[in-house]
Amino acid sequence: MRILILGAAGMLGRKLAERLAHDGQLGGQSVDTLDLVDVITPAAPAGFKGEANCQAGDLSEPGTMAAMVRSRPDLIFHLAAIVSGEAEADLEKGYRINLDGTRLLLDAIRLEGEGKGWKPRVVFSSSLAVFGGSFPAVIPEEYVLTPQTSYGTQKLMGELLLADYARRGFLEGVGIRLPTICVRPGKPNRAASSFFSGIIREPLAGQEAILPVGEDVRHWMTSPRSAIGFLIHAATLDIALLGDRPNLSMPGLSVTVGEQIAALREVAGDRVAGLIRQERDPVIERIVAGWAQALDASRAEALGFTAEKHFTDIVWAHIEDELGGRIG
Repeated sequence: MRILILGAAGMLGRKLAERLAHDGQLGGQSVDTLDLVDVITPAAPAGFKGEANCQAGDLSEPGTMAAMVRSRPDLIFHLAAIVSGEAEADLEKGYRINLDGTRLLLDAIRLEGEGKGWKPRVVFSSSLAVFGGSFPAVIPEEYVLTPQTSYGTQKLMGELLLADYARRGFLEGVGIRLPTICVRPGKPNRAASSFFSGIIREPLAGQEAILPVGEDVRHWMTSPRSAIGFLIHAATLDIALLGDRPNLSMPGLSVTVGEQIAALREVAGDRVAGLIRQERDPVIERIVAGWAQALDASRAEALGFTAEKHFTDIVWAHIEDELGGRIG
C-alpha cells in the first residue's frame, strides 16, 4: 500500500506517519511506501521498514499536486492547512492554501485517474469551525453549517468539494470534523485555540501559561491520540456506510476551561495548576465565543469512531505520550 500524507510535518501528520510506521500495515494491507509532503521537508518516521519519500512543496503552486499523485497512492490524508488565527489574519493566504490547495489536489486526482481506473481514498481533516452563528448547546447532526470565520468557511468549502468529487466517482471521500486537539505537543501555533493546550502543556513542563479567556468558556475537544485513531478508522471504514454524506462530526468532550484546570489539578496538584495566569484577550474571546460547545456525534460513534470520556484521560494521554509518563 502506498500512502500520501499532505501536512506531514505538522503535529498530526508526524504522529500519523509514526503510527503507520509502527503498525506496518493498515486494514490488513502492508504499508510499503509513505510519501510525506509539507511546506517544509518532513522527517521520515523512525523504524519504518518501507520506502519513505520526504519532500517540501506548496500545495497551491501549479503542478505540485499533479506531481504528488503521479505515483497513484492508494490512500491520501489531506491534513495540510493554514490554521484558524492565521487564516483570519491573512485572508489571501488562508484561501490560497485551504481552498485552492484542496481544489488543486482533487483536480489532480481526477485528471490522473481519468480512464485509468485509479480511485484513491481521500481522508480530509475538517474542523468544528464549520459551525457558527447562533446554535444550540449541543449541535445536532443535521444542523445548518454557517461558519463565522474564514478558516471555517474554507474548511466547509473543502467538505463540499470532497463530497462532489466523491459523488462523481473520482475518489472515495471521508471528511472528519476534528474537535480542538488537546493537548498539542510542542510550541504554541497561531491557532486561536492554542491556549486550550497551553494551559495544560506549559504547567506540566513547569512553565507559566497565559489564559486569554474566562474559565466559563466551554469547548469540544479530543486528544492527539484519539485524532490519530479517527484518521486510521476513516481510512479503513466501509465507504458504503457513509452513503451520500461523506463528512462526519467526530466524538469529543464538552468541557469548560475551569474543568480543564480542575482536571490538571487532580492529576498534577495545586503547584502545577497555579502556573496558569489569566490575561484576557478580546480578539481571542471574540473568535472562541462563536465556536461549538458540544456536538451530537452519534453518527460517527455508530460507525466506530471513539474518543476519551473524561478530561483527566486527555491529560494522562499527554503525560504518557509526550512526557515519558512523568510530570515536571
